[in-house]
Amino acid sequence: MKITWYGQASFAIESESGTRIVTDPYDPEKAGFRAFCDPADIVIKSSSNDDFHDNDHLVPKREDATVIDALQVALGSKEISSHGVTFYAIEAMEHLEHPSRDPDQNAMYRFNIDGIEIGHMGDMGNDFSDSQLSFFADVNVLLSHAGGFPVISLEELNRIADIVRPQLVIPMHFRTLCYKPCDMHFISEFLASFGEERVDFACKSSTSLKSEDLPSATRALVLDYH
Repeated sequence: MKITWYGQASFAIESESGTRIVTDPYDPEKAGFRAFCDPADIVIKSSSNDDFHDNDHLVPKREDATVIDALQVALGSKEISSHGVTFYAIEAMEHLEHPSRDPDQNAMYRFNIDGIEIGHMGDMGNDFSDSQLSFFADVNVLLSHAGGFPVISLEELNRIADIVRPQLVIPMHFRTLCYKPCDMHFISEFLASFGEERVDFACKSSTSLKSEDLPSATRALVLDYH
């Protein structure tokens, strides 16, 4: 599969057969990242109540594309399938002391592409419960917050990684030179906390992954924003 980080919590994950999934699309005007150009088969968002995560209307879509609200899945059936991919979701919450509003509910989710289990932290702002840790058991690739407040702390990320033990952590939701709100940490804070000796750099926004190429012990891969 090919994975591209657009910025914030938004990735494009494309299977070997060409199915293309876009996660948590931001508003380019508000976030500062590029507009979405490539069409998606599936857009999944952690909720429909946050304009840094729910802009499915700004993503070009193929004719039979579907939009999935992970929070509605988490509150209902817990799973949903589209284009041969099954998504599982669990409830989450923004930081209980969110700096700009009352915290909103959202969801975290996971799915399998080309034999690789991928987990996405949505807009989670608090320490994980036991059930949330169990939800991410056996994920191979964890798309993880790495910018600190108002999402999970770096200390909590390390705790999660130690328990869940994904083979690869791909950081997201951290401050970049173009990110307009200018809150959260730059990636340097993540490197210091996670351990630079366990971090690799793609030096570009995309990378191709195969299950047999994933590391045996947990490492991080930092992608550039698109």
